[in-house]
Amino acid sequence: MSRTEIKNLSRNQLASLLETRGIQTYRAAQILRWIYLRQTDRFEDMTDLSKPIRIGIAEELTCQRLEISRIEISRDGSRKFLFTLEDGNQIESVLIPEKDHHTLCISSQVGCAQGCRFCLTARGGFIRNLSPHEIISQIRDIQNRMTDSDKITNIVVMGMGEPLANYENLIQALDIITDADAGLGFSGRRVTVSTAGLVSRFSDLARDASINIAVSLNASENKTRDLLMPINRKFPIETLLQACRDYPLRPRRRITFEYILIQGVNDSPEDARRLTQLLRGIKAKINLIPFNPHEGSEFNRPELPDILRFQKVLTDANYTAIIRFSKGQDISAACGQLRAGYPSITHTA
Repeated sequence: MSRTEIKNLSRNQLASLLETRGIQTYRAAQILRWIYLRQTDRFEDMTDLSKPIRIGIAEELTCQRLEISRIEISRDGSRKFLFTLEDGNQIESVLIPEKDHHTLCISSQVGCAQGCRFCLTARGGFIRNLSPHEIISQIRDIQNRMTDSDKITNIVVMGMGEPLANYENLIQALDIITDADAGLGFSGRRVTVSTAGLVSRFSDLARDASINIAVSLNASENKTRDLLMPINRKFPIETLLQACRDYPLRPRRRITFEYILIQGVNDSPEDARRLTQLLRGIKAKINLIPFNPHEGSEFNRPELPDILRFQKVLTDANYTAIIRFSKGQDISAACGQLRAGYPSITHTA
């Protein structure tokens, strides 16, 4: 009999499974604390459960780790993890050292269907969605390699894939990531989901998850965004920004707009001035990300004076605009460079 991966079950799903086996439902939280808070993989080690319960759940459930096939370390201390999944497909996660914490950028899909022209992930196309277990395990397994003084504090779902296109699995994973009692225990204020602008899921996300949202904008008018991001033909800038105005932000939170600066494409002062008008009425902050070149890219990175000039237009208009010089560029771990570029075995939907 095949066993169910426990990290694919929500707390309620696990409780229901236990109930059908005559086990008290409160045991679900006990079991999950062992899994997520104590990093236990073996049910037999869960000593606050009776032996019959441990034997019974071990016959039905399993707790597996992802295979870490490769770790690359950047000069700046960033680490890129290549995970090989059970079916042979591969994903990448990036651990980014900050001044007093670490941010982990995780993937939500194998490949991506969005086709953004500046992104290396898009070149491999879309292969399949990740399960909740595969999303969560990126965090859990990397956490397991770190010391208490070297812990992960921020999670960004901004790696390979469009998170909102894998919505149900994403939400289940977020529930566990932010569960302080029997999950990974991250504050929703420290978890960000980045989207290319899948507007049809915005209201669902606001209802289902108390996390931060980041929107990959990258242009100040539709012609350029159409060129860079095919999703703009379905959800043009006007539709996207109205959805952002309507997004019910919690107190003291803002929407982050990510704007990849590409030389001669979207980096002019006029682009910056248009951007200041577009974002009127939205509680926003702007991350300016100079384009990270990759093999075969048709685009170039702007010169620093042009980047600073663009930023000044925004700050003069009273926007918070931060230049994010991506880390991990020497190991292709920067924004737009993830591709899991090692042989994958299966391509299944």
